[in-house]
Amino acid sequence: MSKLGAVVEAVEKHGRFVLEQVSRARSDEKFAQAVADRWNKIQAETPIAKAPTGLALPRLALPEIDEPGEIARYLFGDGLPGEFPYLNGEYREMYLEPLRETETGSYGNKKSSNGHGNSAIGARESRAKAPERPTRPPLQEEPTRLFSGLMLAEDTNKRFHFLSAHQRSKRLSTAFDGPTLYGIDSDADGVFGKIGEGGVAVDTVEDMVRLYDGFEVGAPNFSASMTISGPAPIIMAMYIAAAKRRFGPKVVPNLRGTIQADIFKEIQAQNETIFPTEASLRFLCDMIEWTTANMPRWYPVSISGYHIGEAGATPVQQAAYTLSNGFAYAEMLCARGVPVDQFAPRLSFFLDCGLDVEYIALARVSRKIWAIGMRDVFGANARGQMFKLHTQTSGRSLIAAEFKNNLTRTAAELMLAYMNGTNSCHSNSADEPFTTPSEEWIRLAAHGQAILLEESGIFKHTMNMLSGSPGMKAVERAVEKAILDEFREIESLGGVLAAVENRYQRSQIQNAAHRYEQQIYDGTRPIVGLNRYRNGADEMPEIELARTPRTKQKLQVERLKKFKKKNAGKSTRALDKLAAVVERDENCFPALLEAVEVCSLGQITGRLQEIVGSFRPMV
Repeated sequence: MSKLGAVVEAVEKHGRFVLEQVSRARSDEKFAQAVADRWNKIQAETPIAKAPTGLALPRLALPEIDEPGEIARYLFGDGLPGEFPYLNGEYREMYLEPLRETETGSYGNKKSSNGHGNSAIGARESRAKAPERPTRPPLQEEPTRLFSGLMLAEDTNKRFHFLSAHQRSKRLSTAFDGPTLYGIDSDADGVFGKIGEGGVAVDTVEDMVRLYDGFEVGAPNFSASMTISGPAPIIMAMYIAAAKRRFGPKVVPNLRGTIQADIFKEIQAQNETIFPTEASLRFLCDMIEWTTANMPRWYPVSISGYHIGEAGATPVQQAAYTLSNGFAYAEMLCARGVPVDQFAPRLSFFLDCGLDVEYIALARVSRKIWAIGMRDVFGANARGQMFKLHTQTSGRSLIAAEFKNNLTRTAAELMLAYMNGTNSCHSNSADEPFTTPSEEWIRLAAHGQAILLEESGIFKHTMNMLSGSPGMKAVERAVEKAILDEFREIESLGGVLAAVENRYQRSQIQNAAHRYEQQIYDGTRPIVGLNRYRNGADEMPEIELARTPRTKQKLQVERLKKFKKKNAGKSTRALDKLAAVVERDENCFPALLEAVEVCSLGQITGRLQEIVGSFRPMV
């Protein structure tokens, strides 16, 4: 049995353990008293938050239960936010405004901001005269992540500055153009018209410097995310090299962010893979091993269900394939001898959030399964059990017909994402069915999150506000069972890698995509403005399409040729050194760090393909 089969057993065993604790709390008087005492303590120490209207609310919402068995079911089965199995969130507080100077416990006990209840310190603070104009306490880092990529590096940089102008935290996500995604240089044959289309063109470390110019990449409030997988180790090396050029070698341990680098989802859903599967996984693990040892704040892989969902998977398939891919990566890294507590805390995840009912609890259940699997199968510590999640609203749900309805779709999806306790989130723009988002629509998309998290009081006063309803629990149970059934199917095929080689995930995604489109066609899946409530007009709106001017495309090629000419001799030596390291089966990431200083993306990709070959896409 592979590790995936062991995960299924561990989740089922945990379910039995919870029932045992429920039974024990109902039969063992001493245990029941201990459970009740802890529950009372949690309630007594929960501070009160006040809404602008003056309404007093507990900072942590808890179910109204007092029977020991039900308390045990909640504490062991769901867990408080920040406690195993993290169903209610990775951290005790997320999205909340900071406590004011003095608060009141939820059951009448004085509660100060330093955590003391009914203490002399708390009493002194409560008697202290409040300032005439109290300043607002500093807020946490926003979960909003801002996504952009267009034309050349300086153009995307300008958009980044526009988007983050009013953000406390600079959380930037980067989309790359097609040639970059496939590791191809902008001066390659047949590429010219694709330069800077649908993402930013990055050929060299100099482009990477331009891309993040003006941002202090080593600052605590800055993080970068790069949506690229096939040539991810090369792009990662370029990012590090660019940071060192601007801030020196000492910046490297301070770099925060993530790079997608998910080879399994590329093979299963996207095909943006440039080396054979085994070599791709080897290069990925080389990068993970190096970055987890040298960059403690960086996530070197974002295990991505988003693109699986966008390719047509059902929500359950998306979660099941994402989780199983994650467990497969963990198994590979353990086999290389990388300590689980070194790599596990640096694994991150990426799911989409659509409008199907499963999304009410999809991320919650995923957190639980990951925590149980990593603790009970891989032996990870608490940090390694956490399912660090980025969510993006569904691109597939965006419709060209009456496209302004997309604002409502995205708003509903944002609500679901934050109900599920996502760690960060990107909201899509309403005009994306037509073109790269314009400043007007991308600003509205970002404001959707600000309205939900800052203007509304839904999430900023009380943690756990919308979790635990009977309907949500019913969805949780059904989703968990369906994910475990998918795990069993993959296990029966020999595990994730064997299933990938047999095209299992890919064929299932294709079948689901066909059913989805058929449901739209026959009307069983209502799409407002498309097959339901149409206004009778089929005219498309006038939308200005984003295109990269030929002058910019020529500039990118000229810059690249100048870079290659300047480093001609050095690049040959660096590529030879890289090739030798790969052939000796050593970790190639240190050699990549040297190569990107003098070699272009396409030069490195080409040399590596000479050694390991090229990926043959599945049809």
